[in-house]
Amino acid sequence: MTALLAVAAPLSAQQPGFARIFDSHMVLQRERPVRVWGWGAAGQPAIVRFADQERRAVVDDTGAWSVTLDPLAASADGRRLELQLGGTAFTLDDVVVGDVWICGGQSNMAWTVRGTRDADLEIPSADDSLLRFVRLPNEARGAPRRDYVRPEHGGEGEGWRAIDPDSVVDCTGVGYYFAQRLRRHLKIPIGLVDVSWGGTSAQFWVPKPRLRQMPSVAPMFATFEEAMTEWRAGGGEAGAERRYAEAMTTWEQARDTAKAAGAQEPRRPDHGAFEDPSHKRHPGGGYDGMMAPLAGLTVRGVLYFQGENNAFGDMFLPFPDTFPAVIESWRELFAAPELPFGLVQIGGWSNRRTMTYDMHHHTNVVREVQFDTWRRTPHTGLIVSFDLNSDANIHPGHKRPVGERLARWALAEVYGAQGPDRKPLPWRGPVYAGTEITTEGRIRIRFENGTADGLRLDKDQALGFYLAGADREFHVADARIVDKTQVEVFCDAVPEPVAVRYAWSNLPLGSLMNGKELPAYPFRSDGWELQPHRSEGVYVRR
Repeated sequence: MTALLAVAAPLSAQQPGFARIFDSHMVLQRERPVRVWGWGAAGQPAIVRFADQERRAVVDDTGAWSVTLDPLAASADGRRLELQLGGTAFTLDDVVVGDVWICGGQSNMAWTVRGTRDADLEIPSADDSLLRFVRLPNEARGAPRRDYVRPEHGGEGEGWRAIDPDSVVDCTGVGYYFAQRLRRHLKIPIGLVDVSWGGTSAQFWVPKPRLRQMPSVAPMFATFEEAMTEWRAGGGEAGAERRYAEAMTTWEQARDTAKAAGAQEPRRPDHGAFEDPSHKRHPGGGYDGMMAPLAGLTVRGVLYFQGENNAFGDMFLPFPDTFPAVIESWRELFAAPELPFGLVQIGGWSNRRTMTYDMHHHTNVVREVQFDTWRRTPHTGLIVSFDLNSDANIHPGHKRPVGERLARWALAEVYGAQGPDRKPLPWRGPVYAGTEITTEGRIRIRFENGTADGLRLDKDQALGFYLAGADREFHVADARIVDKTQVEVFCDAVPEPVAVRYAWSNLPLGSLMNGKELPAYPFRSDGWELQPHRSEGVYVRR
């Protein structure tokens, strides 16, 4: 009989054993059939054992094996997930069962607890062995990857970790504060899979075949393909390394000359400028590099915080196509057509300038697309974040309210939780429903039933309201609450108003909230086209 050899999880891509997402200390999804997969030599038998279940498979001609475990009950008991692959045994220790949430998007999701406002309080007290996370390495690729590479020296992709003062500094802040609230309420293990990458646009997270069907993305593909053509013509990897070495030699000579003359040294060449364009941010690159290796993973839901990079130049033009496509594509990837998506509406940044600048800013387009996508996409939720900026920073440090608002949505809509009053947990702020113009030349705003109960203006200050007449020129307006469910907006400079907007700016102000102090969503009553600055494109609401 061949002796079984116990080995550690592999370090490089697609070595025999479990796929990289499976590791010691991980969380498996409860109450769903759980797919487990990995790699081996064609024809090898694969036997997976966990929680008194045993499943068998044979490695196929592509070198892959896959089994499906029956639904598992939540369990805080750390157990072994075992694989016998031919004559080799692989063991993952301390595997628990609970709910697994994907954390996707760009830098405001990638922002770790270390950088949040409450880090000084949170880090020393972080101690929860059943709140676990894994950060996937930031890798773009030109074609779908089967697995990701785990670094040998720690960092992103090093494996699953339980929360303690040492690990929490690397956990996504939004995800952590979300999971912390879920842990208290559900009392089951919670796992976070962080696939966020700063500076990425929505088209980065959608598969290329889907993007190819969108005319709005064609200019970006053209730019990417031109870069690939130039890179290949320059000798590919070998040519790039040669050019980089030549640039370094030139720089070193210039640096030495500058030192000798007491002048400022030139900037060192950036190795990234010589990198394969398919390994950089390009349409579909993040999906191929970071999402494709997770295909078929059993998860409970997704948190997605992205949009800032679609608020520059003409990058807003594909957003009405690409933002909904992220949801559709990821649901297909995880084989879950109704997979819950918690969406975060982007905050504000930059300085206010003119009224025209504010009224036409790209961020307004992005927020409106996010709102409209939520409204027409089942099993999604949208939470507001613009009110959390204390300055013009694109990265507000106050991430706890974002995570807790997402948790409020998840507990209400995904888990069906109720409050002490036996009623569903409220999670939405006031949602615009329509307007009417009064005989006094004011605009009265209605809100959807149940979202504006106890309507109020924070500290009784009317902030964020704008009115325009037939000339389409907006002016700052005043407002008052009517019957605690409606708001009336007025302005002496606009005696005959035809349109009202709220929190409509690159850096919105807004004091409207309901009795639960949940902020109102930005809205406008008009459908006028917007012409963002530094853009040749025009946005028309669909």
